[in-house]
Amino acid sequence: MTWTLSTSLDDFRRHAGDFLAAHPAENTVLLTVAHRLAGSGLDTFGEQPPVFGWWQAAPGGPVEGAFLQTPPFAPRLSAMPPARAAELAVRLAEAGPGFTEVAGVGGGAEPVRAFAEAWTAATGTAQSVRVEERLYRLGRLTDPPRPPAGRPRLAGPADRELAIRWYEEFMSEVDVTPSDAAQAVDDKLASGGLHLWEDAGAPVALAGTSPVLAGMSRIGPVYTPADRRGRGYASAVTAAASAHVLGLGAEEVLLYTDLANPTSNSIYQQIGYRPVEDCLVVDFLTP
Repeated sequence: MTWTLSTSLDDFRRHAGDFLAAHPAENTVLLTVAHRLAGSGLDTFGEQPPVFGWWQAAPGGPVEGAFLQTPPFAPRLSAMPPARAAELAVRLAEAGPGFTEVAGVGGGAEPVRAFAEAWTAATGTAQSVRVEERLYRLGRLTDPPRPPAGRPRLAGPADRELAIRWYEEFMSEVDVTPSDAAQAVDDKLASGGLHLWEDAGAPVALAGTSPVLAGMSRIGPVYTPADRRGRGYASAVTAAASAHVLGLGAEEVLLYTDLANPTSNSIYQQIGYRPVEDCLVVDFLTP
């Protein structure tokens, strides 16, 4: 019973791909990140190469857990039993910073807690919860209870600079590790995955969608500038983006919310989203 660590995306997809696809909701982040690495290159998220891992009871046996890390971001855990997550923490601690720097971990709440406890015990670091999230799955899509004025449309090249600015504002507000907003926007524009709500001829809100993978697509980010909030634009653009990916064949439409934000957790449920699981992002701190 062991974890295999690797720097090969091809090996990761060959060994863990079927496992991830069998649980597309809980593994949505790993599926979309691996897809983006395959399409845009291993340096998509930074200069340091990504690392991967999968757990098997025996060589050639079924995979029962996986992770990937795209530095400077923390490792992201797949759905897995907490015991597997604890084993992974010990394995990565033994591999040391020569394999990868681990400054935090994200994923489902139970495996993340198990990983964090094992990691801090093995390394003498402390832990701090950065964000508590909830993963939602779309049930039956319904119209927002108070539809706003305006209409949805796909973003195009002329919207690029506005979208980059809104991506940067979104990342600043939610306090995530900064990423290349321009590259993220370009990827969304190229795949037709950037949606705008337009009112009186001007964009007022944005929602991204991921490609449909294993029957799954994830909504995000969703952003409305501060001076446009409270008018129902976020609900409307999310509903429009959700309808778009349903039309592309998505069987599961997902999104994450910050549990500290009661507004977002309410408005998405009003258009048909239902809770799947709670998730955590934990940072590790040197005492």
